[in-house]
Amino acid sequence: MVNKIDRNILELKLDGEAMYQNFVRVVDQVNVIISTYQSDDMGELLCEPDRGNVAFGSGKEQWAFTLTKFARLYSKKFNTDFDKMMTKLWGDNFFCSETKKWKKEGVNDEGKTIRRAFAQFIMDPICKLCNAIIEGRKDDYEKMLNALGLKITGEEKMLEGKHLLKSVMSRWLSAADTLLEMMVLHLPSPRTAQKYRTAYLYEGPAEDEIAKSMRNCDPKGPLMIYISKMVPSPDKGRFFAFGRIFSGTVSSGQKVRIMGSQYKNGSKYDLHEKNIQRTVLMMGRTVEFISDVPCGNTVALVGVDQYIIKTGTISDHPEAHTIRSMKYSVSPVVRVAVSPKNAADLPKLVEGLKRLAKSDPLVVCTIE
Repeated sequence: MVNKIDRNILELKLDGEAMYQNFVRVVDQVNVIISTYQSDDMGELLCEPDRGNVAFGSGKEQWAFTLTKFARLYSKKFNTDFDKMMTKLWGDNFFCSETKKWKKEGVNDEGKTIRRAFAQFIMDPICKLCNAIIEGRKDDYEKMLNALGLKITGEEKMLEGKHLLKSVMSRWLSAADTLLEMMVLHLPSPRTAQKYRTAYLYEGPAEDEIAKSMRNCDPKGPLMIYISKMVPSPDKGRFFAFGRIFSGTVSSGQKVRIMGSQYKNGSKYDLHEKNIQRTVLMMGRTVEFISDVPCGNTVALVGVDQYIIKTGTISDHPEAHTIRSMKYSVSPVVRVAVSPKNAADLPKLVEGLKRLAKSDPLVVCTIE
């Protein structure tokens, strides 16, 4: 997602063409990085806005869009094919409003300059609406909202400026809906993705029983879970072990091998055999206890937080190897020394720091 385009509109006052050129440069830079890591078995990974896998918007203001939304709108207006309209809204495609014809160059038959379709059909309406709301031109923005089928609610009538802009734009171009649509349309399913990801993730032999089960995303195979994060639970001092199931099915009461991040195959260091107390489905702020969860899903486990510091692998197979730990592109750079005002509170401070280090993968705590 190309972020902070609200600043281009409201602060830098860029026109649609200037923003398009900025977007092209950003997308090209990302594609250069992607191409260095891409391999044949991963399929097509490059970001191409006319495929609908690039979003533009403002994360802070909670609005975003892809070309898909506007292609649906204009394909009906122009009575043309949706896929054809997707290609028209990006790249060197210009529309002459006088002759109602599409051009590949920015001039019409008479030599007059015509505007790029992306700027004319996407950025112009967005810029006009944003500027009308910020400048308080009520008649103008109400007319535009009516054309979009949006009605200002009673609560929104009390708002103005950036507060009204955020409310209106997040309803018209919801960032949540946009990102969810991209995930559904472009992210591969676990069954598809694990066929090539297993080679990068599993540290054991490529042809053992566990690796084959992971590649096939087999719910009846050996259990393999990678715990990526420890999430604080409502119980004081306890954590949910949150992760993804790559193979098998995990259930409440199941006996498993818990392999911490320091575990080496064949040793007993950082290895524990315990029963899972409960399996939990995390849904936003709420959790739901369920009996079992098959592979291809994420899950939270209760009762294993004492044996995992930050990340780990959980399996029920005695010969299972670990799943490779995640590497972060950033590292801790700020060092802060803390001490209690009252020396008697030192144990509480130490316990608090341990919980912080457990819940945040990037936090490193040392006690001197």
